[in-house]
Amino acid sequence: MSSRRPHNESYADVAAKPAPKPAPKGKSDVTPAVPADVIYKLLGFTAAMVAGPIGMYFLTLNTTFSGSSTLAGATAAVTANVVLFAYIYVAWLEDQGDQKASKEDSKKAQ
Repeated sequence: MSSRRPHNESYADVAAKPAPKPAPKGKSDVTPAVPADVIYKLLGFTAAMVAGPIGMYFLTLNTTFSGSSTLAGATAAVTANVVLFAYIYVAWLEDQGDQKASKEDSKKAQ
């Protein structure tokens, strides 16, 4: 079946109905669903999540741990967790600011 229809109607009944009217023309909301600063933060933390652990692995492999890939890998894992917790903290601070702003707006409305 390529299309859905109610159980109590035939295909002929559905086809005989007039097409739905288009939405009235006017100004439409063209604002982005996600603000640009949120996208930039996400891209920054994504780059940090990729470059940080890989960079720390190769940086510490021969300089700090003298070729011990286990210790360099552990350092990379710690770096990944630091980036993750930093992202969570920044998102938490942003949410706190949004909550304060919404409380102030609700107080002004009263």
